Amino acid sequence: MAERKGKAAKPNKAKPQAASKAQAKQGVAAPAKKPAPARKPAVAIEDHALIGDMATAALVSRRGSIDFMCWPRFDSPTVFAALLDEDKGGEFSIQPELADARTLQIYLPDTNVALTRWLSEEGSAEVTDFMRPARGRDGGEPQVFRRVEATRGNVRFRVCCAPRMDYARVEARPEKVRDGVAFLAGNAVLRLTSTVLLEVDGPDAVADFSLGKGEVAWFALDGGGEAAPLGDDAEEALADAVGFWRSWAAQSTYKGRWRETVLRSALALKLMCSRDHGSIIAAPTFGLPEAPGGVRNWDYRATWIRDASFTVYAFMRLGFREEALNFMAWAHSRLKESEEGLLIMYALDGSTDLEEIELDHLSGYGGARPVRVGNAAVDQIQLDIFGELLDAVYLNDKYGRALSHDGWNSVIAIVDHVCEHWKDPDAGIWEIRAEPREFLHSRLMCWVAIDRAIRLARQRSFPSPGVRWFETRDEIHRDIWKTFWDDELGHFVESKGSKEVDGAMLLMPLVRFCSATDPQWLATLDAIGKKLTDDSLVFRYRQDDGLPGQEGAFTACSFWFVECLARANRVDEARESFEKILGYGNHLGLFAEEIGMDGSHLGNFPQALTHLALISAAHYLDRELSGERGAWRP
Repeated sequence: MAERKGKAAKPNKAKPQAASKAQAKQGVAAPAKKPAPARKPAVAIEDHALIGDMATAALVSRRGSIDFMCWPRFDSPTVFAALLDEDKGGEFSIQPELADARTLQIYLPDTNVALTRWLSEEGSAEVTDFMRPARGRDGGEPQVFRRVEATRGNVRFRVCCAPRMDYARVEARPEKVRDGVAFLAGNAVLRLTSTVLLEVDGPDAVADFSLGKGEVAWFALDGGGEAAPLGDDAEEALADAVGFWRSWAAQSTYKGRWRETVLRSALALKLMCSRDHGSIIAAPTFGLPEAPGGVRNWDYRATWIRDASFTVYAFMRLGFREEALNFMAWAHSRLKESEEGLLIMYALDGSTDLEEIELDHLSGYGGARPVRVGNAAVDQIQLDIFGELLDAVYLNDKYGRALSHDGWNSVIAIVDHVCEHWKDPDAGIWEIRAEPREFLHSRLMCWVAIDRAIRLARQRSFPSPGVRWFETRDEIHRDIWKTFWDDELGHFVESKGSKEVDGAMLLMPLVRFCSATDPQWLATLDAIGKKLTDDSLVFRYRQDDGLPGQEGAFTACSFWFVECLARANRVDEARESFEKILGYGNHLGLFAEEIGMDGSHLGNFPQALTHLALISAAHYLDRELSGERGAWRP
């Protein structure tokens, strides 16, 4: 995933089938602004843990502050956004007064419960952060818990809860309530309660208190309805949360190398699943820049058909069926609702009102502006989404739940559409803002869409226009080898008439279009390695894309490259590259969308596409190292 471009969305009007519509929608929502000088932010993207309850999520920094959270849902406005504006955004900080303290941050094993610790000569303290996971849909409003403990010595703490409602556009009015402070802004309410005395200080709630060794204080945020528990009841809520996550993690069937890293990726992906709708967000954040100080700042709090379908692969591979089934049910509803075709992305509830606006009052992470919410890419045409979706449908039918009659009719409609439009130019996987082109990856995934439908029809004896589908699939196959192979360069190219390669081409062997050891593919793999890689990190592309600023290496492409190396029997090289890339993860094993040349994280965080690519690469590489692939069995 990358640039989210195009004009403002018009709900229920987009029709991805029409090439003329695509050409009309390649404009930019607003003129590109000159990048601001990059500056060092107070807290880096990578210096965070993610907590959540599958309704919303929050980033907890290593310094003990919640400095990004949307409330009460993933795609709601922020109440804390210090990550995007240190002065105006708002945060919820808990700071022990310990001189020269060293800070550490971990997750409790096999959970999404974060523990931040301060260690110094005079004492030590820790804060445990979690949200209460609600089972099932309509699980009520979120509840955020912060448990504060002095673990050595007598420690004084300073707490400041400074919510800035509606993307910091509305000033909340704090009022003292029982056990705490309520912040009121129109119909919106955010309530902070605590076992220590809270005071109102201007627009904020503050507390100063001391704890002796083993003493505990609790803070809880809720929406003003049923009060979150405190004291012993909060301890019980913590035990419930730990039990929930460990029970979920225990479903994993993965027993190979890098198990903790793979499971951490799965736990992060679970936090990006909507308990209310079954959809899956691309990332829980918006506005985090892909280029330092630049304009490549997009909102990922929506469901891209492509990214969510890839996530289904990852969940299925690890044995997590429920999440895959929930998304497939959500996707089927989108197909039934739309008479004009499948869009590339939707809001979490399946709506298409994703109007893109700029929050000019926010200074941006490291000065990167404009900060955008909403996403105009909803109107783009990206033909590859049909292949990703039907591959997920195929896998779900094989390993999850058998496809229904209505589901098969939806498949027929998709494949018939692909048969008619596979030659059309489109914006491609990287969502270019230039004129639409004929991309290899888009055509490749059109081939996947028809191929998986043919397999489904054969295995389930579904009625289908078999001859037409076979002929079109084979025509696309021949066209890719003819149109995108460059004899002069000796490798495939990313689009018709181009001389360049891009990271999306790495999917050619991964979707079983060609052999991973085919000489022509190996030549292409070497070209990608030569032109796009930098010490195991892989860039999406190198050519100008119409936007200022140099983005970082695309982490998902880096993991795709590892898997391609492993499939090409270059296992030692793949393992070394994999270990190097893992070294770029943050202290908790989380990854943003991109990695800068200084090793810092860029783009929205954590990104689902990155973590599912990590899972796939680890899974295949482990099988190769264990000798399970290629071994003859009677």
